[in-house]
Amino acid sequence: MERLWNRNYCKVMVANFSLFFAFYVLTPLLPLYLSEHFGATKDVIGLVLSGYTVTALLFRPFSGYVVDSFSRKKVLMLCFGTFSIFFAGYLAASTLLLFMVVRTLHGGPFGALTVANSTVAIDVLPSSRRTEGIGYYGLSNNLAMAIAPTIGIFLYKLTNSFEALFWLALIVACLGWLVDSTVDLRDKNQMYQRDGSSVTSSAEKCNRRTVPLIHRRTVPLIHLSWDRFFLVKGWLLGLNMVAFGFSFGVLSNYLAIYGKEVLGITGGTGTYFMLCSVGLILSRLQGGKALRKGRLTHNAAEGMVISFIGYTLFIAAPGWLGYYGSALLIGLGNGHMWPAFQNMTISVASNNQRGTANSTILISWDIGMGLGILVGGIVSELLGYAAAFWTVVLVNGAGVLCFFLATKAFFLRRNLNASVH
Repeated sequence: MERLWNRNYCKVMVANFSLFFAFYVLTPLLPLYLSEHFGATKDVIGLVLSGYTVTALLFRPFSGYVVDSFSRKKVLMLCFGTFSIFFAGYLAASTLLLFMVVRTLHGGPFGALTVANSTVAIDVLPSSRRTEGIGYYGLSNNLAMAIAPTIGIFLYKLTNSFEALFWLALIVACLGWLVDSTVDLRDKNQMYQRDGSSVTSSAEKCNRRTVPLIHRRTVPLIHLSWDRFFLVKGWLLGLNMVAFGFSFGVLSNYLAIYGKEVLGITGGTGTYFMLCSVGLILSRLQGGKALRKGRLTHNAAEGMVISFIGYTLFIAAPGWLGYYGSALLIGLGNGHMWPAFQNMTISVASNNQRGTANSTILISWDIGMGLGILVGGIVSELLGYAAAFWTVVLVNGAGVLCFFLATKAFFLRRNLNASVH
């Protein structure tokens, strides 16, 4: 069996953890920062924070096309460098308007970077271990989502300084940039030729027989179509991810304020995300075997149901048990669900659309996150935080029903990879 944990894959994993750590170390505390530092109201906070996701969403489709068409290493370095530098903008933003501008523009390089880095991860994986490898790759950003807020909250309590958090995010992002700069990538066309397990359409096979290798890089630039920017074949998978992104968008952005103002839990946010990370680790131990066997729909279904129970417990049992118990369940559920959906999206795409497939699933998550942040802020301002989190339960439940009634069959009809189901 080919080696999964090769040097380049480990580097890309570390870089992915770094970029998501830099992002999520600020996430739960930015609403408090905007409220305390600028006096922003709940609906304004939602508007300011959702701008980041909207910009990331706008960049994602073009990112998939660019990653599939140009040098991935150069695209990766440009995106990571720009993403890192933007953290310095938070330190310089002296007004709410300036902060909103910096935050909104920052979403662009973030959207492009996540597509580029995840596509590079697929490229450096051995074809026989790709399904399993994508699962572990997703765990790196899931762990960052869980660990970074804990460290951020601890640092804030220790220093009482948001400036220290911005510096930490800047430094960690720059370290990830340096790690990614050492990744060794082969030419994309060589990877497609040597990848025996990658799915190849008949049109692509014909193209490889008739088009000289030196000219193949120009083909994507000539034949443009909507499917080069968004994987139309995976649209229903994306719709499902909108519902799950919505749920996590509300939770991750309003957890600290909800815990403080409604539940009276002032120091529990860090512990919450730590328990979430424990759930993510357990998901790899519990679901790793099924993922290696290609049982994607099984892992996705299990993860969705567990997450739904977690979100319901969070709001239905407003106390210590519901609060911390939901963290473990949501972490466990997301750890199953994310790699399964990413693998399913890649499995309905041809191998020269890896970047597009990755951008599609991330676009969908971004739409959900952005809607969650915006709608969560509006609902909490008008009806309170309890109403906002009940909205999460309804939207998440709709996503679960959609999967069992339509998405599972949709994927199985379009699946191009015989080794997964």
